[in-house]
Amino acid sequence: MKIIEIVVSPTGQTQVETKGFSGSECRDASRFIVEALGECAGEQLTAEFHETSTNQSVDHEIQ
Repeated sequence: MKIIEIVVSPTGQTQVETKGFSGSECRDASRFIVEALGECAGEQLTAEFHETSTNQSVDHEIQ
């Protein structure tokens, strides 16, 4: 299952996390959300991102 999760903190900080994507597919899938929310302050690649299975994920922290 492919999931894009958006978390907004009480201070307004936003985090976008993708799950279930392969390779850079996660970046392509979440790009429009990241661009709509603003400048990306950082990106954290999880261990799953570097695996060859289909369980890839990436977190984007948006300012």
